Amino acid sequence: MSVSEMFITLQGVLTADQDIREEIRKVVQTMEQTAREILTVLQGVHQGSGFQDIPKKCQKAREHFGTVRAQLASLKMKFPADQYYRFHEHWRFVLQRLVFLATFVVYLETETLVTREAVTEILGIEAEREKGFHLDIEDYLSGVLTLASELSRLAVNSVTAGDYSRPLRISAFINELDSGFRLLNLKNDSLRKRYDGLKYDVKKIEEVVYDLSIRGLNKEATDGAGGEK
Repeated sequence: MSVSEMFITLQGVLTADQDIREEIRKVVQTMEQTAREILTVLQGVHQGSGFQDIPKKCQKAREHFGTVRAQLASLKMKFPADQYYRFHEHWRFVLQRLVFLATFVVYLETETLVTREAVTEILGIEAEREKGFHLDIEDYLSGVLTLASELSRLAVNSVTAGDYSRPLRISAFINELDSGFRLLNLKNDSLRKRYDGLKYDVKKIEEVVYDLSIRGLNKEATDGAGGEK
């Protein structure tokens, strides 16, 4: 084979690779749009009347996840199954965003942390790497850290809306989450930096709870709400 023939062959490989990346990019763009639509629905809970509509908003968000499952099914057909990490960077950020949205929906419904396995069921992908297109553990953890930031904001807005018991429950949840992350030996620099931000979320929520305590509203929340969600 001549040098020119070798390079023609190499160009063919490069072109095929570029075609795959372009197809992936198109699907990822549709996923990003759906993620924005889900976020728009869920952002309504931060409004004054949004707390009364939480079940309705969660149901509407879950309907959008049906679209997400179809999009992910399309995405995993765009590249060879054994080359997940070769193209992972293309969808990593949108997948982390979708994980956050899924964890937020489940938290609003149950005030618990959804497992990675349950998130994969919501998204219609695998939990185990060996089975193909899966949810990487670090992507799951990144989504959970975004949830913490969202809940710190929700704690503040809960007080504004007159819901004084919710910040207390959020505080307990975030502190439990922080304790869980402390058990991990994080090597990923990006994930480690994001985890470092969790302490600010903890502090922000502690300030909200302290303010409620000073104003005597934490006792009112405990007595009046009776721990109801």
